[in-house]
Amino acid sequence: MEFRMARGEILLRVLAILFLLLTACLVAFDTETKLLLFVEKKVTYKDLDVLKILVYITSTVAGYNMLQLCKYSFSACPTWSFKGSDYNYMAWISLLVDQIGVYLTLGSNSAAFEAAMFAYNGSEAFQWMKVCDKYSRFCNLIGVALLCGYVASILMALISTISAYKVFRIYSPNCFMRFKTK
Repeated sequence: MEFRMARGEILLRVLAILFLLLTACLVAFDTETKLLLFVEKKVTYKDLDVLKILVYITSTVAGYNMLQLCKYSFSACPTWSFKGSDYNYMAWISLLVDQIGVYLTLGSNSAAFEAAMFAYNGSEAFQWMKVCDKYSRFCNLIGVALLCGYVASILMALISTISAYKVFRIYSPNCFMRFKTK
């Protein structure tokens, strides 16, 4: 059971890394240039602060997941394996940082989604015009990036669930939280 759970967590972390990096790359490398009133205007992710924050957060969380994958490769080595109270601390730290990663990715994606909706619909109350009418390819790629970011958030939530299981299994009386194997 332990081996299957570890294999599943590794698979989820690899998928999360792929979706997080895909989100960061789609946002960071997305540009579009248009000629507006005899002026050439180029739009990038740097024009909107929330997209810069999204790139930074998704890149950082992908890096954290890479470190967690390195932890698995080091724990296979007997001199680097965690035992006893070291395992308890590592399980708690892993759960805490996994939770932070989930909330940061979900929050940054939601903030970017809100900004994207303002760009798509505009706002008469703030006198903001619809930007996506002029830069449709840019907005479409940002939409795909946000979809990938939400998939990564769901994967990170599943990883966090596995981390929580590992922590609570340590403190369960008589190991009642262990699944029965056939």
